[in-house]
Amino acid sequence: MKKKIVFIFLSIVFFLIFLFFSYLVKKDLFVQWDFDTTVRLQNHLPKKFDPYLSLFSLIGSFEVYSLLILIIIFIRRKIISFLVFIPFAFAHVIEIFGKAFLHQPPPPFLFHRYNLFFNFPSSYVQPGYSYPSGHSMRTVFVSFLIGYLILNSKMKKIGKLILISALFIFNFLMLLSRVTLGEHWSTDVIGGAILGVSSSFFAFLFL
Repeated sequence: MKKKIVFIFLSIVFFLIFLFFSYLVKKDLFVQWDFDTTVRLQNHLPKKFDPYLSLFSLIGSFEVYSLLILIIIFIRRKIISFLVFIPFAFAHVIEIFGKAFLHQPPPPFLFHRYNLFFNFPSSYVQPGYSYPSGHSMRTVFVSFLIGYLILNSKMKKIGKLILISALFIFNFLMLLSRVTLGEHWSTDVIGGAILGVSSSFFAFLFL
């Protein structure tokens, strides 16, 4: 019971951090920083990496992560684990609300470097603006779920360290790809990541 209270507390704390950060974004305090960061990253990462980074756009889709959550639920083999979809869905509602009402336009087309000829249907859903990043939110959410299961497994410490490190690297590349491909500003990515952390802590209640 004490652990659940801690999870709820952390979920609320990160959600409040998300709201505060969203307020700062709405005040346009990071506009120049967003622009400069995108330019620097695109200048330092050659376009030959674009096809590989574009794969993260597919991996981070709603369809792929929904399937991953179903696999996690199947592994757990507990009916209550299906309730993980509640915070997952709530995070998407907040994402859609943010993109509809927080007026942060996405990066201009000249920054776009997505380099694959396939998109999942969810990629064509455009609620409006750019903040927060759904890919970042979903990636952090699912990564935290997987990390939670790894840390609570009977696996040896070295195995846990390797898998957690792999998750960290994957998250870094996913978040980096959002900015490098010109699909989101850095603040979109940060906001999405914070929202993912908040919703994942609440999801721990059902694991």
